[in-house]
Amino acid sequence: MGRTTGRDGAAVPPPPAPVAPPAGPGPAGLRRWAAADAFALLRGLETSRRGLTEDDAARRLHRHGENAAADPARPAGPAAWVRRALAGPFAGLMTVLGVLLAVAGSPGSAALVLVVAGLGVGLRLWHAVRTDRRTRLLRAHAATTVTVRRRAAPGSPPRESEVPPQDLVPGDVVLLAAGDPVPADARLLRAEDLLVDQSALSGELLPVPKAPPSRTTAGDGPLTALPALLFAGSTVVRGSATAVVLATGARTHTEELAGRGRRPRPESEVDRGLRSVRRALVRCMLVAAPLVLAVNAAVSGDARQALLFAVVVTVGLAPELLPLVVGTTLWRATTRLRGSGVLVARPEAIHDLGAIDVACLDKTGTLTEDRVVFTHSVDVDGRPDPAPAAAAAVAVRFQGTPRDGLDDALAAADRDGSAVLAHGLLTKVDELPLDHVRRRCAVVLRDAHTAGELVIVRGDPDTVLPRCTRVVRAGGTVELTASLRAAAADAVAGHRATGMRVVAVATRRTPALRPLGPGDDDDPERDLLLLGLVGMVDPVRESAARAVARFAGQGVAVTVLTGDDTAVAEQVCARAGIAVTGVLDGAALDALDDAALARTVERTTLFTRLGPLQKERVVAALQARGHTVGFLGDGLNDVGALRIADVGIGVDGAVPAARAAADIVLTDRSPDVVVSAVEEGRRTLGRATRYLTVTAALNVGNALSVLAASAVLPFLPLLPAQLLLQGVLFGVAALSLSFDRVEPGWTARPRRWDTRGMLRFMALFGPLASAFDLVTFWAVWRFLGLDTPQEQAVFQAVWFMEGVLSQVLLLLLLRSRAGRAARPVVATVSAVVAAGLTVPFTPLGPLFGMAAPPASVWPLLAAVVLPFLLCAAAVRPLYLRHVLGIRAADIPAE
Repeated sequence: MGRTTGRDGAAVPPPPAPVAPPAGPGPAGLRRWAAADAFALLRGLETSRRGLTEDDAARRLHRHGENAAADPARPAGPAAWVRRALAGPFAGLMTVLGVLLAVAGSPGSAALVLVVAGLGVGLRLWHAVRTDRRTRLLRAHAATTVTVRRRAAPGSPPRESEVPPQDLVPGDVVLLAAGDPVPADARLLRAEDLLVDQSALSGELLPVPKAPPSRTTAGDGPLTALPALLFAGSTVVRGSATAVVLATGARTHTEELAGRGRRPRPESEVDRGLRSVRRALVRCMLVAAPLVLAVNAAVSGDARQALLFAVVVTVGLAPELLPLVVGTTLWRATTRLRGSGVLVARPEAIHDLGAIDVACLDKTGTLTEDRVVFTHSVDVDGRPDPAPAAAAAVAVRFQGTPRDGLDDALAAADRDGSAVLAHGLLTKVDELPLDHVRRRCAVVLRDAHTAGELVIVRGDPDTVLPRCTRVVRAGGTVELTASLRAAAADAVAGHRATGMRVVAVATRRTPALRPLGPGDDDDPERDLLLLGLVGMVDPVRESAARAVARFAGQGVAVTVLTGDDTAVAEQVCARAGIAVTGVLDGAALDALDDAALARTVERTTLFTRLGPLQKERVVAALQARGHTVGFLGDGLNDVGALRIADVGIGVDGAVPAARAAADIVLTDRSPDVVVSAVEEGRRTLGRATRYLTVTAALNVGNALSVLAASAVLPFLPLLPAQLLLQGVLFGVAALSLSFDRVEPGWTARPRRWDTRGMLRFMALFGPLASAFDLVTFWAVWRFLGLDTPQEQAVFQAVWFMEGVLSQVLLLLLLRSRAGRAARPVVATVSAVVAAGLTVPFTPLGPLFGMAAPPASVWPLLAAVVLPFLLCAAAVRPLYLRHVLGIRAADIPAE
């Protein structure tokens, strides 16, 4: 009783009481385990080469928990959607305003405010649901198992079985082969010709060799450079291995990196701008509403009327449709970006895209095509010679181990198979595969028509050249003298200096060989004939130079952050048209404090050999210098930088943690797509800025007008419901801005949310608009004789009509100087003006407390609105220059 059954049917004792999972080994612990000998390693983990027992594995699983990473890409539920929707900038303010209207005795106006607020929240909710659905589509799941060595009991022999990766525990002995994903952090016990792709963690283009530690193994450098460690998230490309698990689940190095993407996102430039505007309007409300309340109460002695005046001021200052208008512009931009291959995870990031002035790009996969291609084949003197490439292609053809990127590139040198045919009828005899110590491989072939055997050796020139005694030169074979060795070394250095990867190719004709290894007397890799060198390169994308030029035209500086070698990165930058004004590698970066790094980033455009934390430091240093930073990354080593950047840019093929940390996700890795996204962000920011600037200024004017009216008029110049209707009509007109054009030069420079310029315009234009409102009051009072409370319905109708006409036409006047307005803008503005001028004459007028004015209202409106628009036109250059920052070069000739 009280016992459970294991996988093999054996009884398993009940697990102990739950305890907190132990902490992971951390970087220091991983380094210690990487250097430990096998005996100390296994003893420290309380395991053996024979594996854990099933009972011990069950206890450890209970203690450590499942080997399951947190799923950052899991779509949020309804509660999270609602929270995100209610987090909009003015949702709470509009709700409070609705409550105030209800308290003031205007339930109809209160309902209208709450409906408008609900529309804004509903739009954000709809967008949140759509975003999470797209996130779900980006997720990729693959059901896998892991080969693990365990025992049924302490005295039982070990057996190998397949278990789900979630069941792995520290101390498990796992067996890996080519194609297997590494399921947890592990230390190698045995490895045979092992190559591992860990590009998601380190950013390296090619797989790296791994092996148990030796006495000569260096323990410095990044964790991923330690050859004895395997990391969760990497993949075995070639060879086989036996390893012991060090850490699982959230305690792996991979999850530590991924966890940096789940930190709270720093406040962006647009977030700060909206918060500043919101605070400015709230301050105006806190000053104006009590002032109106006090003044009107003192003049009229009617507390209820004074409260209604105060509420009208509050309504006048509140941008009722701001969430809806901004949300609509973002929705339009999201739709346009999706058509360009950009999926938006955080809609507000579109505005931040418009403010980017530094784009941090990775070299591999962004500027380059993330693949190795054959470029040329040369002899020892650097003259073109197809023989080295042809021999290398033949060797790859008969290679028994799985190919990597270099092998594919060499095979491409013989696409039609002519090299194999030229060597006659060949059969494979033996093979010495590549390993990390020899850094070369050899294949032994036999030709049916030629006696003896042909050995083809290819690999790192540093290991192949010392084994050569002769060289092919000018069509003949000569001794490889010291001078020729120096020439060959110079040729290799020249290739590497240009960022190319170089492989030396050599052969040997020999009698039949026994199947011996490289340490035997009959070593097939000795006395070699050097054929020459084969050059390969990770080609720069065709669009890279064009994208860099477009970035420069937009005023965006390109900074390259890579984990690759400096010489290679410099050559890629040169071919992509990036001017390298300074280079800083990871070791030099670590020697700088934050203040020194902030000064250095201003004059450095290339950062090499960077780890994850170093990339974060570079992004943070650029932000500390006042830059708005966009960062493009796809690996776990990029997650932290993606999270803290103003705009994190991921790619569709990125690891899930990187996609989850990104604000936008590219379906096409070309940097050209990023440039187009920045342009769309600037257009969207321009539309939102123009609406909010004009709205805020007009609202301040309305508040000043009501403040003045509260001291001289015996009634409200506009009821709250009328002011709300006026705001709704203006907002509907503003919705059409998402379809409007912007100046061609508007996208030529980074655009930020200029709160100061907006507040200056409010201070200038608000009083101007209020002055014409007061002129309207005087004209209605003087020429129409509407000066009693019994005539307030007509008075309010006149001011309502004047307000709609002047505000909507002002929006059309200040919207842009990009030429004729788009058809949706003209159609919407015409419809809104018609609606605003006819409402008092329709059955809707009495519902909103308005009565039809006399026919004399039309010349009065013309006499007031036309001078107002002329004054606005005079102020327009100041608005364009000091608020929008539009220079003369940005404006097309009219």
